[in-house]
Amino acid sequence: MHNHILIATDGSKVSSAALVFGLDLAQELKAHVTVVTVTEIWSFFDIAQDDEMLMDNPIKEYEALCSRSANLILKNATERAREVGVKVKTIHISDRKPAEAIVEEAQARKCDLIIVGSHGRSGIENFLLGSQSAKIIALSKVPVLVYK
Repeated sequence: MHNHILIATDGSKVSSAALVFGLDLAQELKAHVTVVTVTEIWSFFDIAQDDEMLMDNPIKEYEALCSRSANLILKNATERAREVGVKVKTIHISDRKPAEAIVEEAQARKCDLIIVGSHGRSGIENFLLGSQSAKIIALSKVPVLVYK
């Protein structure tokens, strides 16, 4: 059925639950798993704000923070995979829009399923913040399982 599953996670509670679900599914299907986390491009607004705070090198500090966060997220994913007996490849993609990076990574790795968590935002909150899961569904050529 599914041979290679890409699981996207941002370390949030719902994406962590989606990770657990995806790893359990992969174990049942004996599928390969790639876990990916994406850190977004730093906005000009953030740069200006941090520059006002007299940070020495705000971009370097942001990148270091993102790297530490991504490493922790992927370390937790690897540990959970080990617990259920699933081998995973982990990837941190930096300075990208999450939905686009996730779909491109799934295509590049020939994944046949993408699993993402949904934060369940609706109404004006979803309009203002956007829905990464909806964007992934719109962009993907392979099935997307949205875990709520």
